[in-house]
Amino acid sequence: MEVCRGRCATVLEGRLVNERPQWLKVRAPSPKETEGMKILRDILARYHLTTVCQGASCPNAVECWGARTATFMLLGKLCTRACRFCGIPTGDPGGVVDWEEPARLRAAVDELGLSYVVLTSVDRDDLEDNGARLFATAIAGIKGGSEQSKVEALVPDFSGDEEAITAVAAAGADVIGHNLETVRRLSPHLRDRRAGYDLSLHVLGQFRRLAPASIIKSSLILGMGETQAEILQALRELHNAGVDAVTFGQYLQPTREAIPVARYLLPEEFDEIARVARRIGFRFVMAGPLVRSSYHASNMFKRECVS
Repeated sequence: MEVCRGRCATVLEGRLVNERPQWLKVRAPSPKETEGMKILRDILARYHLTTVCQGASCPNAVECWGARTATFMLLGKLCTRACRFCGIPTGDPGGVVDWEEPARLRAAVDELGLSYVVLTSVDRDDLEDNGARLFATAIAGIKGGSEQSKVEALVPDFSGDEEAITAVAAAGADVIGHNLETVRRLSPHLRDRRAGYDLSLHVLGQFRRLAPASIIKSSLILGMGETQAEILQALRELHNAGVDAVTFGQYLQPTREAIPVARYLLPEEFDEIARVARRIGFRFVMAGPLVRSSYHASNMFKRECVS
């Protein structure tokens, strides 16, 4: 059993027995952030759009919504997969696709005046193309509306289908992300049986080959039982797959049904992991307890991909 160093947590038989450490406490919104959250909530409701901030219970919702930014989630609210660490509802969407969603999304982006748009989606194994066509349409619609708008697409694995991957790669996203999520040993236990560690590496490699002008990005969730050696192995394999950018954040149990936290990493542990990733050669690295794959995503362009 791994035991977290210092005072961050006590682990008993793999289960957390004390409250979250101070550095994971989320502050209350300021009056300005509250107003920004209201504006964004109203726009989402008016255009019938969903964000991953809501579905995945993201701890940064106050900060991001307050700044009128969000990660838009395409293809509905139900995911066909059931990963043990995820808070997004799972079920059978029944093959339903809202083909008007990309147009409404572009209208919302225009109204918000966003210069950097992050898109993601649930997994849609019930669809022949796994939702790739709608995802590609949404990317192209935003890119076609403004040459100044940058688009980051955080995509599922599309079951590794080359035609689906090719369609999304050709849509013109500036950043294409697909999350490895965890280390090789834990992947079969934590991710849905239709996902896979090697499948994710393959998908990332395909995007690297098919979208040479795009930044390729991935993410690891830490605190689910991985070791430092396993993190290092995952980083090397991601780099070998052609990944440019990596993010690391602390796992926070989103529902009672999800797996418990194995341990809370200290902030300085995230700092060390970031240093290791930079030494391996990643162009952009973001690591911290509350970091998520799309958190401060536009910084890659503001800082010219140098961290």
